[in-house]
Amino acid sequence: MRFSLTFLAALAFSLPTFAAPRAEHVFIISIDGGKPAVIAESEAPVLKKIAAEGAVSWQASTIFPSITLPSHTSMLTGVGPDKHQILWNAFTPIKGPVKVPTVFSLLKAADAMAVTGMFVGKMKFRHLWLKDSVDVFDFGGPQSDAPVAGSPEIEKDKKPSQTVAKQAAAWIKGKKPRLAFIHFPDVDTAGHKDGWGSPQQKEALKATDQALEQVWQAIKDAGIADSSVMIISADHGGHDKTHGLNIPDDMLIPWVVWGKGVKKNFTITPPVTTYDTAATALWLLDVPVPPEFDGKPVTSAFE
Repeated sequence: MRFSLTFLAALAFSLPTFAAPRAEHVFIISIDGGKPAVIAESEAPVLKKIAAEGAVSWQASTIFPSITLPSHTSMLTGVGPDKHQILWNAFTPIKGPVKVPTVFSLLKAADAMAVTGMFVGKMKFRHLWLKDSVDVFDFGGPQSDAPVAGSPEIEKDKKPSQTVAKQAAAWIKGKKPRLAFIHFPDVDTAGHKDGWGSPQQKEALKATDQALEQVWQAIKDAGIADSSVMIISADHGGHDKTHGLNIPDDMLIPWVVWGKGVKKNFTITPPVTTYDTAATALWLLDVPVPPEFDGKPVTSAFE
């Protein structure tokens, strides 16, 4: 179908104009299994510096059931499990992708040219990869659209978070994305093997903190730190060698925000839930938050 130049000009005049985004770049970073009480007792200078320079709640809440895939789905879709219906916790290709929009698909609908990406340490995140929503899905290396098992190298990696960070950092410096999700799995893996709060888990948190530093430095090296916001959170906590219960040990998560317009050395006092992450990311990028969202932008953290 052809349109006349006059028609196209009239259409351009009639389109709504949007305010400039509050941030040009948003990075959602998840420390899988990052229990606030364990973070407080661990050597994590980078995370603690970012929290001190920004706004933080150490009493944010995840969803129930407090398990990885449902929780991250709420983090990236802005709705609870009753709406997104991701109730399983393993890569199960027959179940297909999530049936509700993600922050990536919503951003792409508003701006098809926006550069987006996911860098993850667990294959199950393929369920959040909607068609045409991310420019790169990286699991130990960029993955194709085919439902393959992923990279065995990262599954064998003793410090997969640092592998994830290395891949993400190079991409950030080259692409300067509008929206990226970066997932660090080490803390959860150590928790299941050795227990939440164990010396081994604290060592995994130290390694994850070093991975976080790689990503933070990449944002600076890309020259976009002044126009970026990082949201650092977790999907759940844990107790003993497990998680998934509706108890504070499992349900409490950190929620840290740093960057453009963020209040400094600020403690967030209103309740924060993991699906607020998606709403905050869209609000920052000037993408309308759907009325179906359970999440709300955490505006109290910003000037």
